[in-house]
Amino acid sequence: MTDLYQTKDTEERDSSMAVFKLDNVEDLYEIGNVLGSGHFGQVREVRERATGTVWAGKFLKLKKGAGSRLGLERKSVEKEVEILQSLQHQNIMALKDVFESRAEVVLIIELIKGGELFDFIAEKENLTETEAIEFMKQILEGVNYMHQKNVAHFDLKPENIMLSDKHAPNPDIKIIDFGMAHRFIQGEEYKSLGGTPQYIAPEIINYEPLNTAADMWSIGVITYILLSGLSPFQGETDEETLRNIVAMNYEFEPYYFSQTSNMAKDFIQKLLVKNQSERMTAEECLIHPWIKPLNRTQIAKRNRSSINMKNFKKFNARRKWKMSFNMVSACNRFCRLQLLCKVRGPEEQELQYTWTCGVVTDVGVATALVRGRESERSNSR
Repeated sequence: MTDLYQTKDTEERDSSMAVFKLDNVEDLYEIGNVLGSGHFGQVREVRERATGTVWAGKFLKLKKGAGSRLGLERKSVEKEVEILQSLQHQNIMALKDVFESRAEVVLIIELIKGGELFDFIAEKENLTETEAIEFMKQILEGVNYMHQKNVAHFDLKPENIMLSDKHAPNPDIKIIDFGMAHRFIQGEEYKSLGGTPQYIAPEIINYEPLNTAADMWSIGVITYILLSGLSPFQGETDEETLRNIVAMNYEFEPYYFSQTSNMAKDFIQKLLVKNQSERMTAEECLIHPWIKPLNRTQIAKRNRSSINMKNFKKFNARRKWKMSFNMVSACNRFCRLQLLCKVRGPEEQELQYTWTCGVVTDVGVATALVRGRESERSNSR
């Protein structure tokens, strides 16, 4: 296994410089239809003029200056580009080119047409553990490659696990969205409060130094959901969810896990471990008996076990509804923010902007509440 850290910081930094082209993107690519849009830009279908190959183009608006609130910081785009340019794996979204002008950056990325893995699974009538494992194996292979490159994703969740083409006989898994990813360098300590509440590891909530083990916790949560249709730590609020994670408050309820093999439960238990150093690595996961059976008995047990499709379909429907609700809610908050900015001073605008900036801020606020109340309890004892 490759060492987690390379020995020379300077070599790591020099080899990981993001490469931007100053050419006009339209000279090399024919710009097609809009595939999606957001606050900071849009995704369009693009066709490479030289080869006719179809890609997706992410057109991202950059901030015009330090005081500008519209657009992305160039540094954050540069970090994501650097990471994606260094990751070339069948199960990771490919980045082909990056173009930069004064106002925007254009990322030419792999066009992934198969939709989300969970949506694909939810369309099935039944699914054995053996079939589910074929998808898990691909996810683990992508994550293992990433971790060998000293990169952690930090936002692994169903929305970021896609299929290249769901109509293919054996569709490839594609891990996407590296906006929160980080490359570890020897001697540097990295902390973050980012992520999606039900998938983040306890060390993120506790604001402890992080490593690639945080991704493995997320894999444990995803596997638990895939098999049962139940989220292990989900509470009524984000605060309650985070409290459940810190307290390791989860169990294998018989009603949801009646069809699940003991090997699958063991796999999950070795990932949902509070101590980072005791958590299975991606490499260890790939040789766990649930993923790689040691004998015919283990293979037979896997084949007899299946995922709880009835409950999984319900979970996926709720998840999609919540995604739609959050999108509408975020748009409404953004519209209100624009109106407020017209009548408030700069300091009030900045405060309002901080509290309406989405998931990362929400996790930070909820985490502060959890830690604050835990501290209150400790002081009252």
